[in-house]
Amino acid sequence: MQIFRGSPHNIVWRSHIDDPETPEKMALRLHSLIATDLPFPAHRPLLFFCIGTDRSTGDALGPLIGTYLITLGFSTSHVWGTLDSPVHAVNLRSTIDKVYSSFQNPYIIAADACLGKLESVGMITVSPGPLRPGTGVSKTLPPIGDIHITGIVNVGGYMEYLVLQNTRLSMVVKMAKVISEILFQATNKFVIQPKNKKGLPHIYPMP
Repeated sequence: MQIFRGSPHNIVWRSHIDDPETPEKMALRLHSLIATDLPFPAHRPLLFFCIGTDRSTGDALGPLIGTYLITLGFSTSHVWGTLDSPVHAVNLRSTIDKVYSSFQNPYIIAADACLGKLESVGMITVSPGPLRPGTGVSKTLPPIGDIHITGIVNVGGYMEYLVLQNTRLSMVVKMAKVISEILFQATNKFVIQPKNKKGLPHIYPMP
């Protein structure tokens, strides 16, 4: 979980979950970032890192996103962080180690909940670079991701743990569905193919 400060230097795009155009336009923008980083033909496996815990309503955004991604058809080996197997502060470092020992040079899209200003609640943000989980609750955790996507679930600035615990589940579920749809639309054209002679998986854009 992060604190969202709305800096123009690290936020590329944002849109509200109540905007019916959000899934399509955010997916197009996310896809453009991925296509820039992974020019055809790419040789990096595309993974999702969905951070959070099912023990806190607000912080359950990440595990919900991971669960929805698997429901949409993504492989469990490429989705890290679900309601059944959450990735959180306690196991984050060991999970990162496991990912990098299982995949060679993975391309990671990280997702997490964050807190922000009242007028920003409900916003989804897409940014290049790694996610820095734990900053919203004063924890020092390893950064993760080539791109990150966040959902602003509540207001930050005071008693963040309590705020997360009292975040409305209906809003978090709605946001998780929108973000998983964005991720699906942005990445479903990339298909993991069998390993090549060098033992590396190909990612080919579908026509």
